[in-house]
Amino acid sequence: MFKKYSKTLGGALALSLMISTANAEVSAAEAAALGKSLTPIGAEQSANKAGTIPAWTGGLTKAPEGYKSGGELKNPYSDDKVKFVITGENYKEYAANLTDGQKAMFAKYPDTYKMPVYESRRSAAYPDVIYKESEKNAVTTKLVTGGSGLVDYSQGVPFPIPKVGVEAIWNHIVRYRGGSVRRIIGQVTPQVNGDYTVVRFQDEFTFRNKLSDYDPEKDKNVLFYFKQDVISPARLAGNVLLVHETLDQVKEPRKAWVYNAGQRRVRRAPQVSYDGPGTAADGLRTSDNLDMYNGAPDRYDWKLEGKQEIYIPYNSYKLKSKDLKYDDIVQAGHINQDLTRYELHRVWKVTATLKEGKRHIYGKRVFYLDEDTWQASEIDHYDGRGELWRVAEAHNVMYYDVQVPWYAVETLYDLNSGRYLALGLDNEEDEGYSFGFERSSRDYTPSALRRSGVR
Repeated sequence: MFKKYSKTLGGALALSLMISTANAEVSAAEAAALGKSLTPIGAEQSANKAGTIPAWTGGLTKAPEGYKSGGELKNPYSDDKVKFVITGENYKEYAANLTDGQKAMFAKYPDTYKMPVYESRRSAAYPDVIYKESEKNAVTTKLVTGGSGLVDYSQGVPFPIPKVGVEAIWNHIVRYRGGSVRRIIGQVTPQVNGDYTVVRFQDEFTFRNKLSDYDPEKDKNVLFYFKQDVISPARLAGNVLLVHETLDQVKEPRKAWVYNAGQRRVRRAPQVSYDGPGTAADGLRTSDNLDMYNGAPDRYDWKLEGKQEIYIPYNSYKLKSKDLKYDDIVQAGHINQDLTRYELHRVWKVTATLKEGKRHIYGKRVFYLDEDTWQASEIDHYDGRGELWRVAEAHNVMYYDVQVPWYAVETLYDLNSGRYLALGLDNEEDEGYSFGFERSSRDYTPSALRRSGVR
């Protein structure tokens, strides 16, 4: 059910739906609420009226006892008990707090899909510099005409008080992920019977202002650099993807290159965008399904629908446990829902409708963005006929040692084929996420790509 959060903000939202994205602005008076009635990134500080969502008190900023820096994330809420379980038998009783995609999963897998619901913990926290930049962004950062990019933006949340849908989506796209991070993760695309092969990636993200040779005038339209090495299986090992992600992707589309280990060649890869095929995904995700959603938003009209209270995956530390094997998580139809944790949280609902004359395999997408992180937690994907096709769920987790909210696992369920994709598995990997490592712009050039692509 929609939450009526305030007459001022609600009225501004209604008005904003009738104005151009380029003219959406926040007044100094509105921005003054940040850090007071609103958190520094724009969430409501207070609890909900029912008391089922607590007030935000700063989030989880201290590691639990026994945690070693860079090691396995310990579950700070391991003593929490399941309050109740939503199942295929009772999900209609909770329909007001479920997405259409979640309801579809219960209908398709009535005997196995379940949602264990726990106490809501508002664990999200960011570094102080991100809070300060976000508060500043509220009155300085603007959209370029058409909403395809940002002006006067460096870091933090660009639109902590969004007036239009595309602003909320930009909050997700550019959200803080530690400045730089390296990770080794697995991706699986199980067959209907549950059989799967793990594709292992080594990913690197480096935002431009974290480069050792950062020059604000060089590649000033670059948002971040992304490099993905395929480690296994052997038939794919050595292939490397390099992306220069741009702030204004219509003025200057993202630059992408692929190193093919078999041919020992580097080639431009314009297909790495929009609905181009995702790497080694067996056709189960598009390029812009990575990180739940990424890339240029110009092919859709974005409508900010307001807020809802939804059960979303949260504090999913069980899915990060090194005591688990991939076989414990990957099952037929969907991941092992006994290992999941759902909590009631406020989310922004944004509907994306494909523009007339534009092409994409998804005719409509409905986003549910966690108010405390701006991360997309649920996305329903519709085909060109308006039929619900794929359901994405992100199992949120807080990296409390570095104050970075991110995902434990991303899932994308295909309701038609009965197959799915899970990305981000690292239970069987020796290395975890490494934040704050140093790179220079020379490490993200096509020539460096060839040097790194050795089978």
